[in-house]
Amino acid sequence: MPRARTRPTSRDVAREAGVSQAAVSLVLGDKWRGRVSETTAERVREAARALGYRPNLAARNLRLGRTRTVLLVVPALTTEFFAGVYTGAARVASRHGFGVVLYPSPEGIGPARDPFASAQAALDGVIASSMAAEALTAIRGDQLPLVMLDSDPSAPGTTVNLDIADGVRQVAEHLLGLGHRHFLHLAADVPSWTFEVRARELEARLRRVPGASLRTARSPISIKGAEAAAEAALTTREGVTAVVCDDDQLAAGVYKAARRLGLRVPSDLSVTGMDDLALATAIDPELTTVRLDAELFGERGMEALLAVLNGEPPSGTNIPVHLEVRGSTTRVP
Repeated sequence: MPRARTRPTSRDVAREAGVSQAAVSLVLGDKWRGRVSETTAERVREAARALGYRPNLAARNLRLGRTRTVLLVVPALTTEFFAGVYTGAARVASRHGFGVVLYPSPEGIGPARDPFASAQAALDGVIASSMAAEALTAIRGDQLPLVMLDSDPSAPGTTVNLDIADGVRQVAEHLLGLGHRHFLHLAADVPSWTFEVRARELEARLRRVPGASLRTARSPISIKGAEAAAEAALTTREGVTAVVCDDDQLAAGVYKAARRLGLRVPSDLSVTGMDDLALATAIDPELTTVRLDAELFGERGMEALLAVLNGEPPSGTNIPVHLEVRGSTTRVP
């Protein structure tokens, strides 16, 4: 009868890599920086892969008093953007032996409610976007480490933000450079810091330009809702030649409304979005929009939380965004 294969141990990894068991523990516990060299760390990881070694996480977590589990709270699971945020966060988490539990808001869009009565008993930390202050207080529990995504920097915990203000600046400068002076802002009807920044920055940019005007219409984040809101706002155009949308879905709704009103994009109406979803290149003409790197956003959020858990200062820089100029914008006729 064949003997069962013996499960490799950390001693086997140390022997294979030519290092001590302590070095193996430091590398696989992600505490090697400043203690062992990058070359040694890679040699340990390669030895572990070759032997098929997996640390006993349950025993280690019990010893350290950690669950190695992070909660990611997002406003909606149905959006491509937050799927990207999860992918980025989970990628970084897996490299460090953490798992990510995803908690979407039951309402789909808007603040998520408190998912746990006692989060501190089940989680090492929380990464949250667009979350109610009351829920934050409940989830934090006994100073549970918290990283907020795309949220007011004055909120509790560490904040990781996309440079939304710069994205709006790029949109405004692009449209102004094309000669547009009369704007409609189709704003997301969602109480969130990120949408407040978009409205505030656009207004501030246009206020500096002589002869510029700005109207605002609000819409739920859906193509159907945006179509209705844009049609109502554009029925009496009042000289509007450019529509700035808070989201690519809103821009798609503007396309439909324009068609119903006999307006052509971009000949009669230039349209911009925000996000650069797959939708942006699926509509015709392709949408000029600000690209927000959702996966990088999730990665930076997870990296910030790991830094907090290790007692290190997280990077405080905003994530750059970029305007993708396509066929939906042109010069004023």
